[in-house]
Amino acid sequence: MPQISADIILPEDFFCVNLSIISSFQFSHRSHNLNAYQRQNFFITRSLRGHSLVQILIYANLAMFTLMVLHGTVLGYGMTLFLNPPIELLANWGGQFWPWALNGELWRCISYAYMHGGIIHLGFNMVVLYQIGPLIESEVGWQRFFVIYTITAIFATLAGLIIHPRVVVVGASGALFGIFGFAVSYYHRVGGSIGIQRRNFLFQWIVIALVFGFVIGADNAAHIGGLVSGAAFGWLIPTTIRSQRKTDSFFNGLAWLLIATTVLSLLLVIITLALRVF
Repeated sequence: MPQISADIILPEDFFCVNLSIISSFQFSHRSHNLNAYQRQNFFITRSLRGHSLVQILIYANLAMFTLMVLHGTVLGYGMTLFLNPPIELLANWGGQFWPWALNGELWRCISYAYMHGGIIHLGFNMVVLYQIGPLIESEVGWQRFFVIYTITAIFATLAGLIIHPRVVVVGASGALFGIFGFAVSYYHRVGGSIGIQRRNFLFQWIVIALVFGFVIGADNAAHIGGLVSGAAFGWLIPTTIRSQRKTDSFFNGLAWLLIATTVLSLLLVIITLALRVF
């Protein structure tokens, strides 16, 4: 039986970031930026039919966890499903296990980021996504946000391949660290008092999370893989609307390609599981 590793397990109060701080980040304008008041309205017009991408990602994570719990209930695992799902269930429901991924199940490089090792693990990651995600989505648009989220999740699991290739890994925090890494380097380039304030706030979060991850034995390989790849995106994506418009078509096409790949990956989890059962 493969060994399991939840990608990040942190105490509840650690994730209860003051919502007023996040709100002030979202609605205050940047100094020295002619587009400061236009940015939010511009990206609202590029939402997904009234739902933010962050909301859709949360729905997807909740749906996959619910399906796993329902299946586990049918199998007779009982209440332990909610707090500590069995390793075989997590592996069968798309957890990243590189021996299986390299044997033709490459969709695990994406599906693992939508599975979680219990309701607490899921709740922690979704709270972080809910609190921080809208800020970044409003800055760069849902297309770029999804590209960053998905590609950094892939780089996170590739880091795991190097460090612990025979450990089952589940959870969204590799992608979340990707978003944080992006934000730190992006806001560093933005500059100004607000940009530096956001950079410093998020950098402090990253340091604390990494230190705590080492203390509890979390999957810091994935965290660092996501963080570094996210930071690279932060140096590549322009910080002004005018410059971002020039690459809109590219990121729109790439985002929809990754959406199709993600949907297919999650469907393949269910199809493969059904084939194993029947």
